[in-house]
Amino acid sequence: MEWTNTAAYPAAQIVAGDINTHFTRHLVQAREEGETELATAPTEAHVQSMIDVAFWASLRREEGMPPRISLAYLQPSETSKPLLFGHRIPLSPKALTKLAPGVDRPGVHIGIWHDREGLYIWGTTIKLPNYCFVLDVSEPGLLVVKHRRPAGLGKFTNVAMLQGDQVKVVDESCGRSCDCPPILTTLLGMNASPVWNHPVNVLIQIAVSMRAHKRGGILLVVPADSDAWRESIIQPMQYPVSPAFSGVADLIRKDGNIVSEIYWQNALRREVDNITGLTAVDGATIINDRHELLAFGAKITRSFSGSSVEQVLFTEPVVGGDPAMLHPSRIGGTRHLSAAQFVYDQPGALALVASQDGYFTVFSWSPQRKLVMAHRIDILLI
Repeated sequence: MEWTNTAAYPAAQIVAGDINTHFTRHLVQAREEGETELATAPTEAHVQSMIDVAFWASLRREEGMPPRISLAYLQPSETSKPLLFGHRIPLSPKALTKLAPGVDRPGVHIGIWHDREGLYIWGTTIKLPNYCFVLDVSEPGLLVVKHRRPAGLGKFTNVAMLQGDQVKVVDESCGRSCDCPPILTTLLGMNASPVWNHPVNVLIQIAVSMRAHKRGGILLVVPADSDAWRESIIQPMQYPVSPAFSGVADLIRKDGNIVSEIYWQNALRREVDNITGLTAVDGATIINDRHELLAFGAKITRSFSGSSVEQVLFTEPVVGGDPAMLHPSRIGGTRHLSAAQFVYDQPGALALVASQDGYFTVFSWSPQRKLVMAHRIDILLI
C-alpha cells in the first residue's frame, strides 16, 4: 500500500498571496496598455495548491530519477495546438511523478486548469500566453515561479523561489535604480528588448549557460574600444585568443528578419556553450562588449596605479534584501574578490561570477556612488 503525504507545505501558504498579487497586477496593467494574448491569473488558493503538490512531487522519484517538470496554469483554449489527454487527471504528486519522464524536456509544460472538483491536468503545451503562471520543479525541494516575458526572448521572468523552508520573492522595484546594469533590469522585466540578437538578451543566455556547468568561473566584459583592461591582467596571458573569436558576435550582427527563431536558438546555444565552457578553466574568460572572445584562463591582478578594493555595495533583488556595504571577501571566495578588484580598477567593465554552489553575482561600477556594486542574481537565472 502506498502512503500519501497529505501535510501542507508551509512555504506555499506564505508566498501564495504575493504571487497572486504579482500576476493580477501585471495582467491588469497589460490589459490597460492594450496587450493581447494574455493569460489568466491564478487565485491565491490555486497558487498554494500547485506549489504544495509540486513540492511533494519534487521529493519523489520515478525509476530512480527526481522529476524535472514545468507546470503552466492555463486553459487549452489559451494556447495553440495543445496536446490534450483523453481524460482529465486530478493534480497530485503521484500524477506529476508518473508524467515527469515524458515532459522533462525544456519548453514542455504540463497544462493545469480547474473545475468544481479542483485542479486537474489536461495535457501539455509548448506555447504560452503572456504572463502565464509557470511553476518549475528544478530539483528536489527547489521550485521557481515565473512567467513568460511579453518582450524579449529566451529567459522567463522569475517571480519567486522556494527551496525547503527558504522563500525568496523577487523585488521588481530594484530595477528602478539608475545603478543597475542592463542585464539586471532586463531579467526583472524592465527595458526588455524583443529582438533575438540584442546584446543584453545574449548576455543573459551566456550567464544562464555559465551557471549551468556548475564548475564556477569568471567572465569579464570589457570595452571594445580600449585596452586599459590589460593593466589588470597578469602578462603574458596563458590563453590569449588571436584574432579575437567572433562566433557569438557574428550571430548578433545577423539580420533578425532573415533568421528564424529556431535557427537562432540552436545557433546561439552552440556559440554560447562554446564560450561559457571556457569559464570552467582556472582564471577569467574575457570578452569585449561586442561579445568577441579575447582570452581565457587569465589571472586578475591589481592595477599598478590602483589601490585595493575595500568595500562593495551588495544587493539582491528580493523582498527584504536591503543593500549592505561589505568587504568583497564576505560575498564569496577568491573569484569574487578578484572580480571586485577588476571592476574597481576598470570601471567601464562588467564582471560575472558563477560559484560552484549555484550563486551568481554581477559586479559593476556605480558612477553615482563611486564604488563597486555586487548584484546577486542567481534567483533570476534559475
